[in-house]
Amino acid sequence: MPRELTVLVLGNGGREHALALALHRDPSVVGLHCAPGNPGTAAIATNHPVDATDPDAVVALARQLGVNLVVVGPEAPLVAGVADAVRAAGIACFGPSAAAAQIEGSKQFAKEVMEAAGVPTAASVYCTTVAEVAAAIDRFGAPYVVKQDGLAAGKGVIVTSDRDAALEHAAGALPAIVEEYLDGPEVSLFAITDGVTALPLQPAQDFKRARDGDEGPNTGGMGAYSPLPWAPEGLVDAIMRDVVQPTVDEMARRGTPFSGLLYAGLALTSRGLRVVEFNCRFGDPETQAVLSLLESPLGEVLDAAASGRLAEVGDLRWSEDAAVVVVMAANGYPGTPDKGGRIDGPHVFGCGPEGLEGDVVHILHAGTSMEDEHLVAAGGRVLGVVARASDLAGAREAAYGAIDALECPTLFCRRDIAERAASGLIGTPTL
Repeated sequence: MPRELTVLVLGNGGREHALALALHRDPSVVGLHCAPGNPGTAAIATNHPVDATDPDAVVALARQLGVNLVVVGPEAPLVAGVADAVRAAGIACFGPSAAAAQIEGSKQFAKEVMEAAGVPTAASVYCTTVAEVAAAIDRFGAPYVVKQDGLAAGKGVIVTSDRDAALEHAAGALPAIVEEYLDGPEVSLFAITDGVTALPLQPAQDFKRARDGDEGPNTGGMGAYSPLPWAPEGLVDAIMRDVVQPTVDEMARRGTPFSGLLYAGLALTSRGLRVVEFNCRFGDPETQAVLSLLESPLGEVLDAAASGRLAEVGDLRWSEDAAVVVVMAANGYPGTPDKGGRIDGPHVFGCGPEGLEGDVVHILHAGTSMEDEHLVAAGGRVLGVVARASDLAGAREAAYGAIDALECPTLFCRRDIAERAASGLIGTPTL
């Protein structure tokens, strides 16, 4: 029998709302708290105004609430050592140590791990000056890929054929990694691991550019879908064999075992599978789509990973549906977003328009707040509209139908999320 869980989720974005919702559905979760949370999580959990990056404050809150599992959502608390502090206090924690979180905290560290583990990735050059960046991009040629080495909330990367734009980005992103451009469709795969065993979630694909047709600047993600109808047979097995398990094994060999969520961003290139990046936590917005399809009890799974018992869990169970999430962002995003715009609609705190059954559509809060009893935009990415259906076309129709029922004049979205996949326009790559 699984133990009863009182869970504290750290963070306040769409990812954390998705985690809280999945945990809320788990019968073993008898108490659910979020810190700091948002107006959406307040509908299913108790919010607490605590700085999620402050290890001492998090431990004090966890003790006060009597929680027996802490789930760390964002990367910043992990790099700050919050998971270390929680575990030192004798409380189970889902999330890697600060040392292991460097796999996202430093792209150069991740490259060194991949090289030692024999994991396929893009050729790269570590640069500390703009002159070094200039030499590296000239060596690789266009399109130019320049990445900030440290944390950048998903916005530290530029992919461009404009050399001047690449150098301008580099000037504000040093030290930086310059990489060769990887062709082919991209895939996100999350793996839950206890440092030894690793279990894959369903693969997803997200959309980084701000505008339709992959135009506009890079963002933290404007939408995602899962599963991938075009994925080659055996894709997940190949990623686990060639990428995830070797990385988990190498981290353990280094004395910094990775326990938590390892996110592999990958490109299925003409030369085979390549890692674009690793993250040390659930990626957003893919998490919102993927967790809506999970049928296994999430709390039990995360608790098993945090307790070193993941081998006992077995394969995860999934709905046969497809899911699409469309991000509603504030005008100005990913630059300076317009804040304070009112958000109204019949389903901003729950399920979708009348006529849709069950939880076919639900809205996740990413950057919202309450002002004078009204929901308003308070960040760049504001809402995630998640829809499930028997196929991607139906999920797209439901998601955009829910968006059209909202009243939010200061928000925008892409209208082509999952469109090409739903129309069968993505060819199946070879592994």
